[in-house]
Formats: sequence, structure tokens, C-alpha cells
Amino acid sequence: MDQTLKNETCFQCCNSLASLGLARAIRPLFIKTYVRPIILCVGSDRVAGDSLGPMVGTMLKERHLPVFLYGTLSSPVTAREASYVREFLACTHPLSPVLAVDAAVGTREDIGIMKFANVPLLPGSGSNKRLGAVGDASILGIVAEKEKGFSALENARLHLVREMAEAIAEAVSLALTEHAALTIRRKRKAASQ
Repeated sequence: MDQTLKNETCFQCCNSLASLGLARAIRPLFIKTYVRPIILCVGSDRVAGDSLGPMVGTMLKERHLPVFLYGTLSSPVTAREASYVREFLACTHPLSPVLAVDAAVGTREDIGIMKFANVPLLPGSGSNKRLGAVGDASILGIVAEKEKGFSALENARLHLVREMAEAIAEAVSLALTEHAALTIRRKRKAASQ
């Protein structure tokens, strides 16, 4: 079930081409600038469903990619810290595009869907918290069916979370590889002129 909606592209994580499609959706965010992008992975390592963001962050950290990376399993960035992180990123990396990654809840049919949107992430919105927006674009992985409170994320299957994290990390890696190649070509072209 892959579909494109206004400002939103969705991929089922079990689709073997999901990473490639997600990379294609992410690519314009990175290509529009020369500066290193920021990947902000929101979540907690204490709850299986909420660990999607930090798991993606850890997988990206292990790949040693040319990004500013915030939020890993060893150093998570929780939804409550979003406003502080937003201010920090604006001061520290004012020109860098920010891609935010987080877990989400949805309908039973949506479980396993990864959504890329050209809109900021609203951390905590699944539990009706208003914590402010963060990022220029976002990836949400729907890991569980929406229930009352935080219990939905507690009941998420870790295998699904890991599968989604691998697909998202691969997509970001593919998009960044093209960003790095394009930056090198631009620099060579500028040097030869």
C-alpha cells in the first residue's frame, strides 16, 4: 500500500522498494542546500514502540554519515525536549535542513506504514500533547494501533519497530549519498570555472 497524498508520501515497511521510494521523497530536502542536514530522531529507549526514532539514530550513527545527528538509543531526544532542541538547532545550525523521525500510532490498517511529509513533526501529538513543531520535514512510522494514552506504544512489536528503523535508516543513507555526490560535483564545477 504505497500512496502519495498532498505533501505526504506513504510506504509499507514490508515493501522491498520502500527504502528507495522513501529516499526519493527525502532527497529534495537535502539537495536544496550545500550545508550538512540535521537528522533529529525523537523518542525514548524505555518503550518498544517509542524507540523507533532513537533506533534510526543509532543505525545512522553506525554508518558514519555526513549529518548532524541527534537522538540515539544511548542519548535519546524525547518529545518533551522538542522545544529546547528546536531552539538549539536554530542557534547551532541555522542553515541546515532538519528531518525529524518519530513513532506514531494510527488505525490497525496503518500499522507498518512510514509517512514522509514536507511539514514539521509534532512530537507527542499522538497522546494529545501540544509540545510544538520541530523540523522542516518529517518521517512518521506507525508502530501501533491508537489506544488510550501511552499504552499503544508499550504494546508495539519490537520486530516491526526494528524493521521500520532499518528501512528508514537505509532511505536516509541513500538520500545522503546522492546529496554528498551532488555537493562534490558542484564544488568541482565551481573550481574548474
